[in-house]
Amino acid sequence: MPRFSIIVPVYKVQGFLRECLDSVLGQSYGDFEVIAVDDRSPDGSGAILDEYAALDGRVRVLHLPENVGLGGARNAGLDQAAGDYLLFLDSDDHYTPGLLAAVAARLEATGGPDVLVFDHVRTHWWGRGGRSEAADLLDAAGLGTFRVRESPEYLNLFLVAWNKAYRRAFFQEHGLRYAPGLYEDAPVTYRAMVLADRIACLDRIGVEYRQRRQGAITRTPGRRHFEIFPQYEGLFAFVERRPDLDWARPLLLERALDHMLFVLAREDRVRPADRGDFYREIRSFRRRHLPEGGCADPGGWRGAEMRLLASAPYASYAAVRGMRGLRASALGGKRRVAGKVSETAQRAYYRGQSKRPLDPHLAVYSATHHRGVTGDPAAIHAKAREIAPHIHGVWVVREDAVDALPPGIDHVTPGSRRYHEVMARATYWVNNVNWPGTLAKRPGSVHIHTHQGTPLKYMGADLLTKPGARYGFDVPQMLRRADRWDYSLVAGRHAERAWERAYPCHFTSLRTGSPRNDVLVGAGPERGAAVRERLGVPAGDTVVLYAPTRRDYRRGGHVDRFDLARFAADLGPGHTLVVRLHPSLAGGVTRRLGLTDLHRRGVLVDATDEPHVADVMLASDVLVTDYSALMFDYVLLDRPVVVHADDWGAFAASRGAYFDITADPPGHVSRSYRELTWLFASGTWQDAQAARLRAAFRERYCEFEDGQAAERVVRLLMLGEGGGAPLPAARRTPGVRARSGALVER
Repeated sequence: MPRFSIIVPVYKVQGFLRECLDSVLGQSYGDFEVIAVDDRSPDGSGAILDEYAALDGRVRVLHLPENVGLGGARNAGLDQAAGDYLLFLDSDDHYTPGLLAAVAARLEATGGPDVLVFDHVRTHWWGRGGRSEAADLLDAAGLGTFRVRESPEYLNLFLVAWNKAYRRAFFQEHGLRYAPGLYEDAPVTYRAMVLADRIACLDRIGVEYRQRRQGAITRTPGRRHFEIFPQYEGLFAFVERRPDLDWARPLLLERALDHMLFVLAREDRVRPADRGDFYREIRSFRRRHLPEGGCADPGGWRGAEMRLLASAPYASYAAVRGMRGLRASALGGKRRVAGKVSETAQRAYYRGQSKRPLDPHLAVYSATHHRGVTGDPAAIHAKAREIAPHIHGVWVVREDAVDALPPGIDHVTPGSRRYHEVMARATYWVNNVNWPGTLAKRPGSVHIHTHQGTPLKYMGADLLTKPGARYGFDVPQMLRRADRWDYSLVAGRHAERAWERAYPCHFTSLRTGSPRNDVLVGAGPERGAAVRERLGVPAGDTVVLYAPTRRDYRRGGHVDRFDLARFAADLGPGHTLVVRLHPSLAGGVTRRLGLTDLHRRGVLVDATDEPHVADVMLASDVLVTDYSALMFDYVLLDRPVVVHADDWGAFAASRGAYFDITADPPGHVSRSYRELTWLFASGTWQDAQAARLRAAFRERYCEFEDGQAAERVVRLLMLGEGGGAPLPAARRTPGVRARSGALVER
């Protein structure tokens, strides 16, 4: 008996079906059967199913003699299912890597709940969308189980079949079946949720829900959308036969009315000519099923709509909706006017402060769009406090990052009164991204631009030849802001050439090295060991750091390269996988990848939110990356690097690159997941060739990195003392290396 039965109804999806099936059959967890139901599809879908069944014994195909619709096809699959748990997957959607392994682990940890709910992401025809509205609820559920009677808010979870795993015995015991027609998911979902004694949640995106540009019946206007009413009639007929579920009637009525009003408001569902009839059907449904105590009030505008159902005819309802739209527009206009007034006052104050003399002892710092005290600016600030204490440093930090600041950091928040005063009077400006265009460069001020790493991919003006990569970027505006730079810090001649080409502006390149990397060049063994302990790495483990970069050919910037849980398992005992996403990919992406869940389960360590990437590098033994600039820093530790370049052609074509990293790499290159795992299984990742490639790469691209960059910047640009040239690369002592839980000098 398999653990999972995955039921896939199929109808006119030949263009998407292979991707759907591959996403299931490629899962790292393999204890499942796929029951693919050909609902008399008129295209080539049936032949595709037969092809897959011939190649993989886990796939069974049912060819129905006539078209029965989505609900009937699911029921046909149900009759053949043998797994402990049922999952449903629409044939134009697909699973994310590692989903089934995560579901199996959560089911085991929660003792076999009746229902397990996981998250999804909408994939529009133009690209991937954002996180679902259910994400916060799934996160709040934690690792335990609950009942809807005690936690009614969980009825707000997306009411579809494919974001849940149902215990098959529970499904059979309660006779759960899908009715014909549209909106067939709703009654089954709500029945299951109110009947379940134990519900668990998995805070992980498991399904990419495809929003087709055309062809989706739920987005085709017509009378078929009236089928929502018999679907909910069936649900309430069931509830009325169950006195033990009287507690659920107000909750279910509120959910039903919410769903109906949502459909009514959608222009791609109910035609204008049909809206009066649809509204009257909602009112009639409400009258028939309103319990004595009324229904739950969701509050807000939806609650007001539900109260209108009690007495208002459609004309009144439509008028109120129209007034709401006008009010929203008016309020938006008022907010814009207020914002303009505030902005004008701020500019006036800034101009007034700019008439005062510069403060020669004031420096302002910012890093990564005001996210905190990090990177090169943090290293320069720390060194300035040590050897130039008369220069007072003030950080510009976003409001939501203030609580995480280290003790003793003077700071301002963007837009505040003191912010404008500091920006107007500071002599030294240090940043690794551009300052806002509203800030003017005053004569006598010194603008130090540190960048965020040595560039592999195209930057600045070079993006003009890559329209996809520069989407959302105003390159001319970017260059106007870069015109304010006085100095550009570089780690090597390659960076110097790239930055001068990417930013054809009037700055001076300084061969100082990268201040943030000083800690890598001269670090002692104790710092890496302390970080390993804080991250919970078992003593003696080899730490594999995986740090992918963003993709410009995919909306949202992220592409799942491989199943992280599978990689962690394939590394084997004695290895710990640490994952750090690109800063722009944090937040929702970590949930989409399931990093939060994998971290909780101890499968890997999610270090995306670690404030200092140097700590993460110091704690690791080897870096696996694709095209991240982190590799230029990591080689200073003299530890192995593996470049996973399975989409190098697509990346280089969409973004552009200053050189071919697969021909000039800092270590071995893998072009498939199989090659990547072989490098580790065979030990090749740390062989003599890897060391030679690493040394040559460091010589070419890190020639000014000698561990003295921050001091060189402060003495040269703030103290006016001049600074010695960096040591030749051949005379430097590489950093430290982690081995068997301890760090030793190399």
